[in-house]
Amino acid sequence: MNKHRTKGRRPAGRPAAGDGTPSRTDVRMDEDPGLPAEREATVGSAGGRARHAGQPGGRQGGQPGGQPGGRAAGSPGEPEAESRSYYGLPVLNEPTWKDHDIAGYLFLGGLAGASSILAAAADLTGRPHLARAGKAGALCALGGSLYALIHDLGRPARFLNMLRVFKVTSPMSVGTWILSAYGPQAGLAAATAVTGRFPRLGRAASAGAGLAGAAVATYTAVLVSDTAVPFWHDGHRELPLLFAGSAMASAGGLGMFAAPVAEAGPARNAALLGTALEVAAAQRMERRLGVVAEPLRQGKGRLARLGEGLSVAGALLGATAGRRSRAAAVAAGAALLAGSACTRFGIFHAGLTSARDPRYTVEPQRARLERDRRA
Repeated sequence: MNKHRTKGRRPAGRPAAGDGTPSRTDVRMDEDPGLPAEREATVGSAGGRARHAGQPGGRQGGQPGGQPGGRAAGSPGEPEAESRSYYGLPVLNEPTWKDHDIAGYLFLGGLAGASSILAAAADLTGRPHLARAGKAGALCALGGSLYALIHDLGRPARFLNMLRVFKVTSPMSVGTWILSAYGPQAGLAAATAVTGRFPRLGRAASAGAGLAGAAVATYTAVLVSDTAVPFWHDGHRELPLLFAGSAMASAGGLGMFAAPVAEAGPARNAALLGTALEVAAAQRMERRLGVVAEPLRQGKGRLARLGEGLSVAGALLGATAGRRSRAAAVAAGAALLAGSACTRFGIFHAGLTSARDPRYTVEPQRARLERDRRA
């Protein structure tokens, strides 16, 4: 038995002595003056052992030591203790959101808000077909967005219950009120555009929906950034710009898809500007986040890269052949809509991956501590 005193009990779920692992913990409070002062029990210091298959926090994605990206535990310059949590257990609870609900909600909400902005601009510049397409598309996207949100909540009453209070520090509370202010105006604008009745009221509602649409298109970025999920939280600077650009590109795609070529000029411009903003924000975020941005290159997170490619192709096609050919404009619009959807789904799944693997929580924390220590 070790001559030093050992304090602490065997954690729940850890194998007992006799199965090849020590019976004591690795967290010790030693009082021997011969030992180095201020010994630290490092995160993941369980002797460098990989967890048994099937245990929480064990091997993930077939990589050794529970580390993604093909990095083996104990590789030179990167000890396992630097990239694992305590006994390899997950640090965060993975979000219970489903992609077909929340990722769909993120995409449709952005499409609705940006389409209302484009419709208001079309009203001001005398493009009735483009305005009608934007208003009708915004209403349909809003309906799908609300359905996805309420389906994730489980009961419609839960959405109504959030209207009982207004909490400015809660993005969900603020977002609920934004949707409640935006929805009736978007619905009225679409109804008057389709029926042709009460045009003045419709233009006023279209202007109001356009103003609120800017918040609808971007508040979801604040919503996901206000979580502990490493990729979403650390990307809080660029995500609003990325979501705004993706929403503009999707609205431009809808305009090119549904409006005549002669009226689709603002839609083509919105697609070009939105795509440029989306790509620039995504590239800056990847450079700044470093290792935390790795989930964008893994699994379903790669959908974000596919989305960028589709958006760039759609914007360029719309700006060239789409100016003259109706078929090219339709193809460009479809590519832009698909690209925006892929971007939102990729961002969503990248966040889930970063929450699932403790490495994306532990390594940035250790890097910040090291920077503070050196400073």
